[in-house]
Amino acid sequence: MTTVVPGLVKIGKTGSGNFEQRMYNLERNGYFNVVGLKRRFAIEVEDYDEKEVLIDEIFSKSRVPGSELFALDIDLVVQLLSSFEGRQVYPAAETKEEVFDRATEERHVKDDWALVPNGIYHLRQRDRSHGLVEAQMEVKDGSFIVKAGCKCLPVKDGAWSPEARKNAPIVDGVLEKDYETNAPSTAAWVVLGHAANGWVVWRDSQNKPIDRYRKGKQN
Repeated sequence: MTTVVPGLVKIGKTGSGNFEQRMYNLERNGYFNVVGLKRRFAIEVEDYDEKEVLIDEIFSKSRVPGSELFALDIDLVVQLLSSFEGRQVYPAAETKEEVFDRATEERHVKDDWALVPNGIYHLRQRDRSHGLVEAQMEVKDGSFIVKAGCKCLPVKDGAWSPEARKNAPIVDGVLEKDYETNAPSTAAWVVLGHAANGWVVWRDSQNKPIDRYRKGKQN
């Protein structure tokens, strides 16, 4: 399960017949004073006690003492769990192979995020209804921080938006304080109110898109 804290995940076990109730309770009430838990992957396996010991040993250095919380990349955990023999319980709409491939691709994307140098980047777009939109984003050790004071466009009525946008401290269309996100496209979502390719809309001091910093594209 992911949590409201970026990079902090919960790994645990429960009986197959209790899975839905356990997920409901964790997603509603949180765990170990951490909230915002959301299921990401579950698999039904034999010798689950041995599997849990194995996982604890592999990730022991990343564990929050006395808990089932780990400071880990969720996609790394999904890669490991989806490689186990067993029946995938969640997500039900994808095969284990599809889940593994998607987790692998997500980890490659995160590798690219780490290549963006620390510094200040800008977004400048003109919106037909709201005029010029300008924002700054600070990249700091792999985090993408939208700087306070930028104008944020509204989300269209009934449109889906990610948790990052829902939780952003936006008052009267203005970001009240610096807001940390975990990806350039998420940072763009906060500002623009809709999906956008962060690799393209955020630009460096030379007005070049940050896509230039991805693997094989440095110039």
